[in-house]
Amino acid sequence: MTASEPLPSVEAELRAAPPHALVATARRILADRLGAQEVTLLLADYGLAVLQPVSHLPYTGEPVPAQDGPVGSAFVRQSPVIEVLREPAAHLVHLPITVRGDRLGVLSVRLPEGAADPETVLQLGDFATALGHEVVTADQDTDLYLQARRTRRLTLAAEMQWQLLPGRGCAREEYVIGAHLEPAYSIGGDNFDWSADARHLTITVTDGMGKGIEAALLTSLTVGALRNARRGGLGLADQACLADQAVYAQYGGKMYASTLLLRCDLATGTVTAVDAGSPQLFRQRGGHTERIELDAQLPLGMFEETDYVEQHFQLEPDDRLIVVSTGVHGTRSAGGDLYGEGALRQILSATRPAPPHEAARAVVAGLVEHFGSDDLVSDAAVVCLDWHGPPA
Repeated sequence: MTASEPLPSVEAELRAAPPHALVATARRILADRLGAQEVTLLLADYGLAVLQPVSHLPYTGEPVPAQDGPVGSAFVRQSPVIEVLREPAAHLVHLPITVRGDRLGVLSVRLPEGAADPETVLQLGDFATALGHEVVTADQDTDLYLQARRTRRLTLAAEMQWQLLPGRGCAREEYVIGAHLEPAYSIGGDNFDWSADARHLTITVTDGMGKGIEAALLTSLTVGALRNARRGGLGLADQACLADQAVYAQYGGKMYASTLLLRCDLATGTVTAVDAGSPQLFRQRGGHTERIELDAQLPLGMFEETDYVEQHFQLEPDDRLIVVSTGVHGTRSAGGDLYGEGALRQILSATRPAPPHEAARAVVAGLVEHFGSDDLVSDAAVVCLDWHGPPA
């Protein structure tokens, strides 16, 4: 490169790197431009329990807690954390990696002493975001980063389910979404999905009947049918009707999927809903938590050519919506107590100040404590939406 040629942008250098070589490219860029002595990419595992360093075979280094310590603090708080190292003197900067509201992990960069000034930390934050976008894109061409997220092997049903998911969160000026699934490595029939355009945000939570592969196949068909109808421009009730017909045509009423469909008008906060089964919906407004009672309609695929009716309710700025699948509100403790009758409401109230991602995770953590074991007998899905209101 001659002196007259411009330096390539960081984004251009990352885009030019082979998908499997993003970490090595990041190390080179930060070493050349900022004198970085060490660069580590850590990705959150499927259960959000640990952050795993991406390295060579078998693709991970020693994991660190996702909720504690300097790295975990950067991930949970979604802000940079700086460690001051003494021997040898250096600064270790931990930066959250988030793509459009979906938390992927943390980038840790070791800088010489005195180099972690505010401007440099700001530049590193932008770099971490750019790297996150490239990791998401690279997942289309390499298994490296998907493998790095795993503490153990996924079941085949779980592999199918995670491929269906849009992510574990998203954010826009009007809203923030956080979601969580357990048992993360053996999930079968539970699923959440969302999509937004200029006017509407659509969210669905689906609980496919059965276990394992059977449940995963049923849910895959249901979610695919709902997406096909949504992308065809159909309204919410018609989306439910089309998916109902697709599931019934395949299973003849022997298997069905309980689904809650929500569509929020981003300009007004008016929510259209179709309750086709068992997921429950809660709203938090001020210090009050209430269950939104919708007219219960038949699950998708139970009977042929079921008609579905839309209902409406209103969101106000700073409202929070929480959707929980049957595996959450229908789980009993060893003493026979339903989680939804008391413990769930307590968790929802206690986590009101937390961001949606942490609130959704805490609901499932509370479920595990209520049940008394990590080995949940039913899939559990939680989606948490914070509604900020239309742009000023």
